[in-house]
Amino acid sequence: MKPRRRIAPGAVVWLLVGVAYFFIPLAATLLFSLRDDQTGKCCTLANFSYILHDPTFWKTIRLSFVVALETIAITLALLVPTVYWVHLKVPRLRPLIGFLALVPFVVAPIILVVGLLDIYRGSPEWFYASPYGFLATAYVILAFPFMYFSLDTGFRSIDVHTLTEASQSLGAGWPTTLWRVILPNIKAAALAGSFLTLAIVMGEYTIASLAQFNTFSVFVQYINQNKAYPAGAVTIIAFAITWAAMLALLAVGRGRTAPITEGEK
Repeated sequence: MKPRRRIAPGAVVWLLVGVAYFFIPLAATLLFSLRDDQTGKCCTLANFSYILHDPTFWKTIRLSFVVALETIAITLALLVPTVYWVHLKVPRLRPLIGFLALVPFVVAPIILVVGLLDIYRGSPEWFYASPYGFLATAYVILAFPFMYFSLDTGFRSIDVHTLTEASQSLGAGWPTTLWRVILPNIKAAALAGSFLTLAIVMGEYTIASLAQFNTFSVFVQYINQNKAYPAGAVTIIAFAITWAAMLALLAVGRGRTAPITEGEK
């Protein structure tokens, strides 16, 4: 029998501190959202009902969700072939691309949106004035580091050269190799980057606000400025949406397929 590992008392204390730091503000927000907007007394679900019956809530959340899916599709279409080619043919470029992936962390979103508004000012109206054009382009830049590092980790966990050579030895071309062989093996990494991108797009405020698009984050900010107790309700709902994406990410991580053993080949 393996000896049981003892948990240090100090670790338990720090764990409890972390739990309290996380849950106490959340519990306070929840209790605040349960107060009546007229009397201020607890407890009622009227604030949640107010938010869920607001047509703007569903309109903005649908817009943000569609833009998020578009951003995920564009980012995957750009980065999966790029990262695959770098790992296969030019691994020396990995540090350079990794450095470029850090740029969105350095450039503030307010600077990014001002620059993009100036660059695309002369673009067609359907692109410049549409959230599905302008916002998706901006969010692809924001999602670049999250998607790249997820895919890079996925590609480093597989033998790209062996899989490619085996596929091509059976007569498969580059598109077939990428779609039928490589992509299934990095599916968990691609989904991880996708869920992170979804969480980013659903919560991004600066770019959407300055570009004057009424997304879900802009709606949340509007409620926070104009409604007291419903602001707590919409904050809890936004938190739940973000954590739903994070739990999906956790489920994807646990659902990774086991590597093929020598006896299964």
